[in-house]
Amino acid sequence: MNKFALLLAAVGISYSASAAAQEETINVYDHVVFYDGYQGEVIDKDVNDGVLRFRNSLYSVKIDNSRLSYIGDNLRMDVTIGALCDNYDRIGNVNLAFVPKGAETYDYQTVDRIEVTRFITPFMNKNKNPREVPYTYEIANVGKILKDKDLQGKYDFWLEFELFGIPYAANQQVAGCADRNDVFDGTINFVFTPLSQPADETGNIVVPIYIKYPEDKGNINFNNYNEQATDTLGVTTRTFEFEIPQDVTDSKIYLILTNHGAASGGEEYVRRQHLVYYDGEIVLSYKPGGVSCEPYRQYNTQGNGIYGASRSELSWKLNSNWCPGQAVPIRELSLGAQKAGKHKVMIRVPDAQFKGKDGDFRPSLYFHGVTSGEIEAGIDQVWFEGPEIKFTKEGSILNFTTSEDIAEVVIHSYDGRQLGNVYYPRNSIDLAPYAGYGALIVTFITEDNRTTVHRIL
Repeated sequence: MNKFALLLAAVGISYSASAAAQEETINVYDHVVFYDGYQGEVIDKDVNDGVLRFRNSLYSVKIDNSRLSYIGDNLRMDVTIGALCDNYDRIGNVNLAFVPKGAETYDYQTVDRIEVTRFITPFMNKNKNPREVPYTYEIANVGKILKDKDLQGKYDFWLEFELFGIPYAANQQVAGCADRNDVFDGTINFVFTPLSQPADETGNIVVPIYIKYPEDKGNINFNNYNEQATDTLGVTTRTFEFEIPQDVTDSKIYLILTNHGAASGGEEYVRRQHLVYYDGEIVLSYKPGGVSCEPYRQYNTQGNGIYGASRSELSWKLNSNWCPGQAVPIRELSLGAQKAGKHKVMIRVPDAQFKGKDGDFRPSLYFHGVTSGEIEAGIDQVWFEGPEIKFTKEGSILNFTTSEDIAEVVIHSYDGRQLGNVYYPRNSIDLAPYAGYGALIVTFITEDNRTTVHRIL
């Protein structure tokens, strides 16, 4: 074992290198056990393994900075969740906390953090194989943050692992789970191809905008019936304000959002158009889901109401906002150069209903800019851009051609009201019925649910 591996072992983080693949692995969590999220007493709080246990559903580990400086152009995070005594689908996530340098602990309610990745657990019976589900994320931009010398000099990076589970159903339904309160175990690895010399990385500007509250805090993230969760009661619109501390040459906002509410007609199962604005201008229009959940069936070893008989691709695409066992998509909002000062992000879901005042959307957003150069792409869960669109106009008729086939064109007013839609193979829109609305948001959607959005007068 080399000196670096011995150093990491001394602080509870293991290290390995693969000569064949020329990759290095930093193991941050190794089968750490989560317990009943509603239980107030923190289980294992005194275990001397380098893991801070703030709650039974939220843990944190300080990452050794010395090796992070060798991260190359790519960084992969591998998360593995093991089945214990929660057999339902739960929401989990990994956060990066910025803790004042040298602190041995911190107040998790006040320290700055960003949510890096999110996942949904499958319905798992611990007595059936497979007993683990893997999630993989390519997070090149996070690598830039971790190896930034100025940030390293100011902060220690702590990786938070959050997974809220409860054992009550499994206590009755899963053999061997009676009277148990352990719900999942989890492992996290960083994997990267190392640089030969430490990176000379500076100039990364990171601004946390919003991070979701866990489910035990109630439905206070984003909906239309709680005054804490919406700009206007009865309207599913929420605005997030933040300040960029200095000018940047390139920037992005990273958005993670999942829709919850499993009651009859709940927002969990109804796909809605989401509109995202930056400083008043539309930057993203999308519907969540639209993918097949069949690839995750193998991990859903507990019977449930989602995975019954095999379903068609169309059936999945029409009503799946997310899949149990899926890594949640990370959506990039590319902003380019930005000036220092105050800015706003607004999310609208104009058709959301929240029947019976049930359900909640859970967004997390952060800003990442650089003072010189560009931010690398490389998030493989990102909402990829749709086709190129070209327009010609004849009177009130807007003709369009696309670089690939599309499934649907959706038209919204700029304040988020859906006005109409056009289904391919039509390739024109009559704008006359929309003359009184001023600017329109026109979203072109491909068969595989990628989108291109245009602002049209």
